[in-house]
Amino acid sequence: MRPAADDALERVRAALERGDGATDLASLATIAGLSPTHLQRAFRRRYGVSPAEYARARRFGQLREALREGAAVTDAVYEAGFGSGSRVYEESDRRLGMTPASYRAGGAGASIRYTTTNTPLGQLLVATTAKGICSVTLGEGDEELEARLAAEFPLARRARVDEGREEWLDAVIGRVAHELGWSDRGAPAMPPIDIAATAFQWRVWDALTRIPRGETLSYGELAAKLGVPKAARAIGRACGSNKLALLVPCHRIIREDGSLGGWRWGLDIKQQLLATERAMKAAQG
Repeated sequence: MRPAADDALERVRAALERGDGATDLASLATIAGLSPTHLQRAFRRRYGVSPAEYARARRFGQLREALREGAAVTDAVYEAGFGSGSRVYEESDRRLGMTPASYRAGGAGASIRYTTTNTPLGQLLVATTAKGICSVTLGEGDEELEARLAAEFPLARRARVDEGREEWLDAVIGRVAHELGWSDRGAPAMPPIDIAATAFQWRVWDALTRIPRGETLSYGELAAKLGVPKAARAIGRACGSNKLALLVPCHRIIREDGSLGGWRWGLDIKQQLLATERAMKAAQG
């Protein structure tokens, strides 16, 4: 991209960061001196998200910061530019049905409750803060999973609860069991999520949930679907940062040559999981 175009995009990004003017595409195009269509394409190529998505991520970031500093919820919502509390939930629902909430490094000051349960894929651990689900992970046993949780949140207060004693934890377990055919019960409503992530990561994770069960995409194919064909490596990093095993199905991403590639919870489990999903798809016709 030419330096002049770089400057134009930087002016738009700076305007979105300030949040003190119009953020509609036409107004931003005027700031950039580009057509709205050209701006939309160029901004997405440069930053991985559209101007509107960038603005939404900035508002959520401002909201989280204000809440962390103790601002009243209503004040924080309006000061972040949402206009009404309902807009916050509308935006959150569009992003995987979640309310993203950041937590301090190492979980300092957070109280985390977790439980484990046995599944056909191994032991499953689900953890939640007071704001929402913060970890879903797979492993061979409780000791391994609890060690991972402690390493991820070394400064948090962690307490184990029995399965069936915590609504949000049980909802995740029930949802996973339903989605993978381990239970005939209906899928419970998705609890809120307490995961800190960039706008691009949320965009990738959202796209992952739209890959049909029993199907896969390569990193490059997903990048092309998102309109950022040169971002295959960034897609890979976003998948690698996923802390919500099974809920965000990064196991459906494979290498360009069709091989499984990596998966933070183990290739054997990934292979078994994909086989299970394909069998379910075939059974449904």
